[in-house]
Amino acid sequence: MLTKVKHYDFIFSLNSSEHVFYCHSSHSKIVINFILYLYFQKKMNRKVRFLLILFFLSTTSFGQKESYNPQPKLVIGIVIDQMRWDYLFRYSNNYSELGFKRLQREGFSCDNTLIPYIPTYTAPGHTSIYTGSVPSINGIAGNDWYDASIKSNMYCTEDNTVQTVGSASNQGKMSPRNLLVTTIGDELRLKSNFKNKVIGISLKDRGAILPAGHAANAAYWYDDTNGSWISSTYYQAQLPDWVKKVNENNFPEKSMAKDWNLLLPLNKYTMSTADDQKYEAKISGESSPTFPHVLSKTGNKKLSAFKITPFAATYTFNMAKDAITNEHLGKSGYTDMLTVSISSTDYMGHAFGPNSIEAEDTYLRLDKDFGDFLTFLDNSVGKGNYVLFLTADHGAAHVPGFLEENKINSGNFNSSTLTTDLKKMLSEQLGLNKTLIKIQNNQLYIDPSEMIELKKDKADVEKQIIAFLQGRADIAYAFSFNDLGAATLPEVIKTNLINGYNPKRSGQIGFILNPGYIGAGSTGTTHGSWNPYDSHIPLIFYGNGIKHGTLNRETHMTDIAATITALLKTQMPSGCIGKVITEAFK
Repeated sequence: MLTKVKHYDFIFSLNSSEHVFYCHSSHSKIVINFILYLYFQKKMNRKVRFLLILFFLSTTSFGQKESYNPQPKLVIGIVIDQMRWDYLFRYSNNYSELGFKRLQREGFSCDNTLIPYIPTYTAPGHTSIYTGSVPSINGIAGNDWYDASIKSNMYCTEDNTVQTVGSASNQGKMSPRNLLVTTIGDELRLKSNFKNKVIGISLKDRGAILPAGHAANAAYWYDDTNGSWISSTYYQAQLPDWVKKVNENNFPEKSMAKDWNLLLPLNKYTMSTADDQKYEAKISGESSPTFPHVLSKTGNKKLSAFKITPFAATYTFNMAKDAITNEHLGKSGYTDMLTVSISSTDYMGHAFGPNSIEAEDTYLRLDKDFGDFLTFLDNSVGKGNYVLFLTADHGAAHVPGFLEENKINSGNFNSSTLTTDLKKMLSEQLGLNKTLIKIQNNQLYIDPSEMIELKKDKADVEKQIIAFLQGRADIAYAFSFNDLGAATLPEVIKTNLINGYNPKRSGQIGFILNPGYIGAGSTGTTHGSWNPYDSHIPLIFYGNGIKHGTLNRETHMTDIAATITALLKTQMPSGCIGKVITEAFK
């Protein structure tokens, strides 16, 4: 007899009080076979029973039996700042088996994950990963933006109502108050009635604060004035003793007392251009951008220069390990969360570009650090007790100088020159001297008061500005955000612009640069565009509840929060528009 019982999916009985079995449905196939075997053992002769036993064994998958999978004890989000998707494969010949290769071997890789908005910067990227929303909804329209309500620029995590904790500088006057929606961590805190822990860690304040969310227990970032981890009074009145001990170790100081040498012999670096390129930046105090980088020459700028070295990634992973150990993450009885952003890859990428030996060495060292961190998680939290995802906030363009050497279209865009030229045109042709406030995030912020005073038609002025922009060789498209629906743009670019536009924090007129054109000066690179080199990012899920596999259909950065919260049986963040990547689940 088979019936349902509370707390169990099925109860089995053989019409005898001595043979009653309770089980979940995930075990029912095995149990049914076993019970029937016991039954037939009593009723049938030996030959028939033998045949039935063979049948039951053949229909029961003992080697692949399902098991009840409880909620993971810890979820870890890892964002590698400025990691292009192709870095997973570009340097793979020299990766170990314990880092990125382990993730790809055992995890689920979404190989066509794109950022669905413009501009592709650090703050919007980290925010969209953990909220599943876009700047239009979450309010983080850039690393900074012009706020017309206060007639001033606003940094994404700026908050003058709080104070620095752990330093005498102003670098801790930060909080998530500019973020308009909840994060994964916020929803986990709500789900547990605030009994779990959520902590964010990054060299960059925005890389620690925005992922952790409003209700986080703590966020820690790096103060380059004193070389220590700091926080703000938004979270706590003073640093915990364990963070103070980490700071007392003076890891940045010690790292800058030694050289940055290559991890492997030079002939192993086959995926890079030759060292000493004129389009690569120099670390402070150096005469050339070459190995070995003698870090002791950086002098009084060493604590800032530390951020560009691969040792800063080690420093961040060590801090993550210390947080797990000292905050007892994974032991709250609920699902805890740790967000980790590796920022040194971005500082390095801006200086040297994707094709440099510095980039290759940085990622080989990062692979080693990441492998060590996975091993630490296995030993401290327990393999199978955590779920992790690896992604990036954006990619990066190749350095224009490198592309030009190889006959690929590219160029440098100068925002200051454009500002000067545009102000001159507005003054000479329209008599407008106060209309253009600034150019930021490839957007023009305009004050309409002068146009009203001089009785200029706003639509006509915008048309003249757009015509001026469109006539430049480095600009592909120019448009008014008010008329974006009618603009002649490829649909994917138009959609990304709409997703990135926040009416209270974005400009009134925007423009798109030609592919390969960047605003980075004569050395190094940057990011911010819709192009695949900026918007195609890695995404790998790993751990509890995640199967091994690869997905090539298009997915989006916004799908990460939807997928993780679905896995954790948790409400999606309040602005989430992402879709669950169900293919990743066991």
